[in-house]
Amino acid sequence: MSDKFISGAVYGPSEKPPIGEWVFLSIQHVFAMFGATILVPILTGLNPSAALFSAGTGTLIYILVTKAKVPAFLGSSFAFIPPIIMVSSAFGLPYALGGAFCAGLFYAVIAAIIKAVGHAWLDRALPPVVIGSVIIVIGLNLAPTAMSMAMNDASGNYSMVSLSIALVTLSITIIANIFFKRFWALIPILIGLFCGYIFTLIMGFFFPSYSIINYAQLNEAAWLSLPTLALPKFNLIAILSFIIVSFATICEHLGDILVLSNVVGENYYEKPGLHRTLLGDGLATAWASLWGGPPNTTYGENIGVLAITKVYSVWVIGGAAVLATLLSFFGKFGALIQTIPTPVLGGISMLLFGIIASSGLRTLVESGVNYKDKRNLTISSVILVIGIGGGMISFPINDKLSFALGGVALATLVGIILNLILPQTDPDVDYI
Repeated sequence: MSDKFISGAVYGPSEKPPIGEWVFLSIQHVFAMFGATILVPILTGLNPSAALFSAGTGTLIYILVTKAKVPAFLGSSFAFIPPIIMVSSAFGLPYALGGAFCAGLFYAVIAAIIKAVGHAWLDRALPPVVIGSVIIVIGLNLAPTAMSMAMNDASGNYSMVSLSIALVTLSITIIANIFFKRFWALIPILIGLFCGYIFTLIMGFFFPSYSIINYAQLNEAAWLSLPTLALPKFNLIAILSFIIVSFATICEHLGDILVLSNVVGENYYEKPGLHRTLLGDGLATAWASLWGGPPNTTYGENIGVLAITKVYSVWVIGGAAVLATLLSFFGKFGALIQTIPTPVLGGISMLLFGIIASSGLRTLVESGVNYKDKRNLTISSVILVIGIGGGMISFPINDKLSFALGGVALATLVGIILNLILPQTDPDVDYI
């Protein structure tokens, strides 16, 4: 059966679009991942160009390891921001890179265990009620970021100008997604970004006080910027800090692969196998640390693009990876992309982040999770409150360091524990 019949796909995983479409579809994925990928290094003191380079090359590694079967783009992981900052402050950035390298190797160890004994134990620890609820938490945790980008100015204050730009961008993206036909229906994100940018320029032209696009960084950027090898260093505290966070990011990986499976209509847990998807993620993270980039992870933004466009081609993802790698070499072009106004990205994110949460709902519905069963109801309820409410616990490591576990990571851990210890109940009894 043709890939085009998979889940209503426009292009299936193995299909290559015509070159004219291929380029624009790949550019769309680059735009979708760009903001978040460079934000992580900005927040942690790493090099944005290194992050872009490691995201592109890391995605190519992932495609190679997964036999070009999984249309997943990898970008900077937000989950590792706390340990990067903590370890960098206590020991220096090279030790944070060393911790990230070991986290990547830890992924590989888990992948080897899965290959040897299968993933039935993971299915037991992470049934759909846990994974679906965690995916909802991931999407809704990002919602405040989207709204802040959409509503606030550079100083963090509410701005009607920013909100207007975000709403225009969002509206055009929705119109393109729902009403446009043929090729134009495949690039709603790119159309929204372009129109939002033009709208911002027009607003700044007629009302100079509303101009928010700053080209200073573009003028200062070098034309050519080549990546350089980093020198990771290692100590036990840094390694443990990153490995502990890895448990949460592995759970996030499982959720992302499940969402991808549901979106595309394939079972990626079985083919190419969870061991390959996890190994690809881990090798990409270890590779990134060697170039001074942050750990990588499969990107929800790009899953959102897949869900909107129904273009699941690995060729498109590979094209985006090559473009991201090339962009890391050209400082001027990368700086131009960084001039995209924050509210434009906010308008796009309002749709993309919502789609991630909706994918969690889809997981729960399509898996047939029964919420008349008070066990399922309890597990989901606790996960949602802890994850969305910002629950956190902190463990002291030594006099200088403490390890904090919160948000998605804590919600995932608690969900796993509840699923393992709560007894089975009668699903036919309606408790609500």
